[in-house]
Amino acid sequence: MAGANETPRQRMIGMMYLVLTAMLALQVSSALIDKFILLNRSLETANSTASITNQQSVKGIKDKAAESGSLYADVIQKADAVRKLSTAMYNELDALKSQIIEKSGGFDEQGNLKNAKEEEQVAMLMVGTGGSGKAYNLKNQLNKYVTDLQAYADKGTQFSPLALDAKDDPIASKSAEQRNKDFAEMNFAQTPVPAALAVLSQKQAEVLRYENTVLDQLAAKVGLKEIKFDKIFPVISAKSSTVVAGMKYEAEMYVAATSSAITPRMSFNGAAVPMKDGRGQIQFTAQGGAYGPDGLAKKSYTATVNYPDPTGAMKTFTVTGEYFVAKPSYSIQSASLPPLYLGCANRLQFVSPQMGAMWNPSFSAQGAETIAGSQGKVTIVPNNRQVSLNVNNMGTTLGVEKFNVRRVPAPQLVPFGNGQKLDVRKGVPASQLRVLEVRAIADEDFAASNPEDAKFRVNDVQISLARGSKRVAGPVSQGNIASLAAAAQAGDRYVIEVKGYQRQNFQGKVSSTTINEPITVPLN
Repeated sequence: MAGANETPRQRMIGMMYLVLTAMLALQVSSALIDKFILLNRSLETANSTASITNQQSVKGIKDKAAESGSLYADVIQKADAVRKLSTAMYNELDALKSQIIEKSGGFDEQGNLKNAKEEEQVAMLMVGTGGSGKAYNLKNQLNKYVTDLQAYADKGTQFSPLALDAKDDPIASKSAEQRNKDFAEMNFAQTPVPAALAVLSQKQAEVLRYENTVLDQLAAKVGLKEIKFDKIFPVISAKSSTVVAGMKYEAEMYVAATSSAITPRMSFNGAAVPMKDGRGQIQFTAQGGAYGPDGLAKKSYTATVNYPDPTGAMKTFTVTGEYFVAKPSYSIQSASLPPLYLGCANRLQFVSPQMGAMWNPSFSAQGAETIAGSQGKVTIVPNNRQVSLNVNNMGTTLGVEKFNVRRVPAPQLVPFGNGQKLDVRKGVPASQLRVLEVRAIADEDFAASNPEDAKFRVNDVQISLARGSKRVAGPVSQGNIASLAAAAQAGDRYVIEVKGYQRQNFQGKVSSTTINEPITVPLN
């Protein structure tokens, strides 16, 4: 719970609350009515002082912030919002106190409660029947106030709910008679008027205490509180985060500290930087250019730190930081640049160990389509005999790679007989050959580098049986040549005319090529 370092007045109010809660839990007799009246008056007096103090705190924050122009405009806005939020809750509690006094008969001519022992009217107003009493809505309002106020408090500050049922109350939960009561019943059932007023005054005291905690935190941000450097941590500052093997690594170690009592204002190149635990977080994308012979570009930036000193005067430090930007380098993951083939999927991978996790290149090309992959992979589909590939990373062009593009080599046309590759130099026994076909075999190097594009087939083949200078039979399509084999004799030959072949690329697209290439298979 917030408020560990409480003032004597806050500790006194806390003690009053413990007494009040204990008296309510024990359902005291009417003989102690006067004690409730005295307790309520003491709470109201303390609350009046606390309210003035909080109002003065807001004024102090505004006056101090005004010395810095618009630097602390957000702190002023928060202070006003906290005061408005707390005042609304405080006034709501005041309105309920007035209603209780009115319902019970008001004051006599001497200013004393006419019916201080009245309990029924208190219960009807605050508890009601079936959850209709005003205390149920009050519970929601009090706890919502805490939630809303929490948004303006420093990180790590945690306020407890202000309205608890008996089972959650540290005192009432120990009483068998009280522990099953809800917030309304515990505080306002069978409760005389002064006790009910004291309950509401105590809630007002808690509202003001919570408000005071947040206002103190806001006051610290504009320098109204003593600066204590209470967050100490070690720092290592290296001359370079990159070192070549065999060279010396040099760094300095020292102790630094920040204060949770102030929120310094920091800027980088004129723009505000986000803060985390009192430390500014500078982050930017390094821009290259003007590289020296060593591949490094010297750069610098300016940062400022503004904070209030113990007297409240604003102090400003200006820091100039220098750094070097190394020219990014990359390489193609291959012993030598592979050839690119026209209209094919030419897959390359670019690597840059120097850039590590920041290596996420993109590619564009003239004379080709590019298909991006992951981790520096790219597929290049050339549509021209020359390709220029632009290599970019994080918006910076790192280089342009130029490639010559080859045409896809024509396949080798190989005759097969009865499923076996034929040696046309030796010839084939005329009596054995029954199936004859031609297969298109891709170039070996092309098939190795572009297997997805090396799918060939012949698509127009005519086979005839020739004897001397005459055609004896045919032509027929490739495949079963039984009709030709029936007339074949030793010394004849099969003449195969291949008029075209097709290729299917990596995208499933089929292209056709027309040729006129005869193949002769001698028979013996």
